[in-house]
Amino acid sequence: MTESDQRSGVADDRSGRSDATGAERIVVSYPAALSEAGRRQLEKRSFRSYLHKTHDEARAGDVWEEFVGVGCGTTRDVSLRIERVDGGAEVTDETTIGYAPRDDGELEDR
Repeated sequence: MTESDQRSGVADDRSGRSDATGAERIVVSYPAALSEAGRRQLEKRSFRSYLHKTHDEARAGDVWEEFVGVGCGTTRDVSLRIERVDGGAEVTDETTIGYAPRDDGELEDR
């Protein structure tokens, strides 16, 4: 819970988990076939923020099915796989996200 949450009385719904320690860093892999435009989208602050907000926990081997804009109004379904988690399983606003390509995975048009 952040200091501002404590002052405002906002409860942190993640505190009841068995592994409530925040992850310092996670490494997420994406299919190497993802275009350069798709990779740029992954690196954007807005996409990282989206991942922080939509995924409460990350464990090595987890797969997150996401769609990524790849330019000209086209999106691709992308399987993001958690390769490594440093620290606990909880994804917090302070968790840094690193990316790495992997040689498997197909991409689909949306």
